[in-house]
Formats: sequence, C-alpha cells, structure tokens
Amino acid sequence: MADIALADRVFAPHYAKPLMHACLAAAVPMRAEPLRESAAVSELLRGEAFAVVDASGDWAWGYGIHDNYVGYVPVDVLGPLAEPTHIVAAPAALVFTDRSIKAPVVERLPMGARLTVASTDGDFHDVGGGYVHHRHVAPWDAFDTDYVSIAGRLTGVPYRWGGRSGDGIDCSGLVQLALSFANIVAPRDSDQQQALGTAVPHSELKRGDLVFLPGHVGIMVDNVHLLHANAFWMRVVTEPLADVIARQPADKGITARRRLS
Repeated sequence: MADIALADRVFAPHYAKPLMHACLAAAVPMRAEPLRESAAVSELLRGEAFAVVDASGDWAWGYGIHDNYVGYVPVDVLGPLAEPTHIVAAPAALVFTDRSIKAPVVERLPMGARLTVASTDGDFHDVGGGYVHHRHVAPWDAFDTDYVSIAGRLTGVPYRWGGRSGDGIDCSGLVQLALSFANIVAPRDSDQQQALGTAVPHSELKRGDLVFLPGHVGIMVDNVHLLHANAFWMRVVTEPLADVIARQPADKGITARRRLS
C-alpha cells in the first residue's frame, strides 16, 4: 500500500488516498509495526495531523503531516482535524477541570501539543474538556527565533528513543521540536537533519549551530557547550562539546557542523 501521490515514483500493489486525522491523545508513539511492544520510531502530539493510508483492526498506518514520517498509531487516538490557535510552549501544560489553579488536573500536555482555544476567561483558555493557563501556551503563529532557549526549556527531560515531547525526547526530536518554534521545518532523523543550513568550520562554532556525531545531533549554546538529549546522561543536558567528543571511539568523531542562518 502506498500514498496515491507517489504513484508516478513508487510501485505498489495498491494505492490509496490518505485520510486526514488529528491526534487526540496528549502524545502517542508511532511504531514500526502494529504492535504495542514494537519499537517507537517517532511520536505524534496532540493536534498534529496524521495522514492515514491504511487501517486494519486497531491500527492505522500513515505519516505525520509535519515531517512525513511513517509509522503505526492506534486508531482510537485519531479524530477530526481542528485548526490550532495555540501551542504548548512550556515543558508541559496542565489541563484543569475549571478556571482555577486549585481545580483538579485531568491531563498533562507536552510541549509542542497543538490546541484550539474556544474562549478565554482571565488567565485560562478553554481548550475543550478543560482549561489551560495562558502562561503554559503561546499563540500558534507567535514564532520565537531563539530556538536554543526553546530547547533549553527541556533541560532535564528524560531521554527516550523516538520521543519528541517534554515527557521524553531523543536527540533529533529535541532539534526538530525546538526548530519548529522558530518556524524552521526540520526532518525527523539526525542523518536527514545534516542537510539543513550550511557547513561551518569547527573553529567558528557559535550559538545555534548544529553539531552531528554518528547517529547523534545537538545544538551549540555557545562556542564550547552542546545542548542535547542523549543516552549517556539519559536526559537533556548542556555540557562541553569536548566531553561529548571524548566519549566517542577514536574513529567516530564529528560528522558535520551546520549553521542555519
């Protein structure tokens, strides 16, 4: 099965026109196979669009519209699309049952979740099914060019393979999420992200440059320190780039340095 848009480029026994849906869950892993024990290849966040190419049983196979990444998600986390008005800009946003910080919390939404605000009363936005504080979200079109600071908000978040949210994130997920807040579209994987920007010499590294090692990527905070989600510390940290390089095998150092502007 393949997207009918690829009919002139990819041979497949069957083609289908994708059906557009939105993720209704706070976050859900996209899996390599239609099994809950299958490895996560990425993650879909609340409000993100997902194109369903095929559905069978409890699973839908398709791709995220934001990056065309392919995987399986449970059918029951998908629903109708809604135009987003806001995005969670804090590491997480709490959804309260009422317009009060003392009200019970019914849900926790990760950074990057897209919301449609029905109305606003005081400090709280009605997002359907609950209320979020205005300090946890930002207008959908209010981009922030300082993606380094955006990434820094996730310092301490646990490392999770395939993750791209404040509940757990991997190295390329951190870069993709941070860049999205600056209205920079980035692919999902670190090897694909090496095509972003232009090459820069090691001696000229500065804040905002991306540094790539085998299977890994991070963002320079200055000309010395790298901000990255990594499996060594099992969380998002900032540390000297020299320390990261020293942990690599002698024949596996930096593969690329890229500047986005």
